[in-house]
Amino acid sequence: MGSAEGLSFTALIPARYASTRLPGKPLADLGGLPMVVHVALRARQSGASRVIVATDDARIADAVSAQGIETLRSRAEHATGTDRLAEAASLLGLADDAVVVNVQGDEPLIEPGLIGEVARLLAARPDASIATACHPIAFAAELFDPNIVKVALDARRAALYFSRAPIPWARDAFAALADRPDRWMTAALPADLPVYRHYGLYAYRAGYLRAFPGLEPAPLERFEALEQLRALWHGHRIVVHVATGVAAPGVDSAGDLDRVRRLLAARAGAADR
Repeated sequence: MGSAEGLSFTALIPARYASTRLPGKPLADLGGLPMVVHVALRARQSGASRVIVATDDARIADAVSAQGIETLRSRAEHATGTDRLAEAASLLGLADDAVVVNVQGDEPLIEPGLIGEVARLLAARPDASIATACHPIAFAAELFDPNIVKVALDARRAALYFSRAPIPWARDAFAALADRPDRWMTAALPADLPVYRHYGLYAYRAGYLRAFPGLEPAPLERFEALEQLRALWHGHRIVVHVATGVAAPGVDSAGDLDRVRRLLAARAGAADR
């Protein structure tokens, strides 16, 4: 049985066939394998004790099973991916303190080591319900982009807040930018400004997942369109692993899919040389 330095955890990959911008995304072909299979194979390398694809679609279940990967059939009507995970945790009968890592099915280039790091962090922090990851931001274009979620951390690297806005705001360094949004994307960031880009990889305690469907959505969550704010709103602690390097690109559009195909082809070519 695999483990991350002795830790037993389950990697759950929620996969829906429906997608607004890219229908059938989990089955998109990447080098001869469906994208969700690439994700599952990388999750296996993380040291997970068990890797399961949770899906509501028979086509996805069949494609995954054909590669020897465990599947779990879930209902179709879940409002969020976390609700799907909550159902899966209940169906699996996981103990409340079991660690479950949510690996997104559209992250075929995710670093297996990062999955293990996030699981290990949650196991080491009994005060937390959730662990996640972030990467340092080096360029203003990322800090001021509302499509990139930022996270502010406390002294023990627990999340204070997640936002699409640039947080923290360097008052003195950015004083001239307040009324000049045309300069935001090219501004220089102070060298010691603690700015982090959130990466959507989560480890949960199974007990939190079971409680999640009963938590009322938070006003902050509704305005920011960030589900993790529901946990903070209700007093759950989220601890954050600060990763090195840059975040692996996910797949949200046809353009993203082409980019990932090129990256995988380049890696395959380099391995053959």
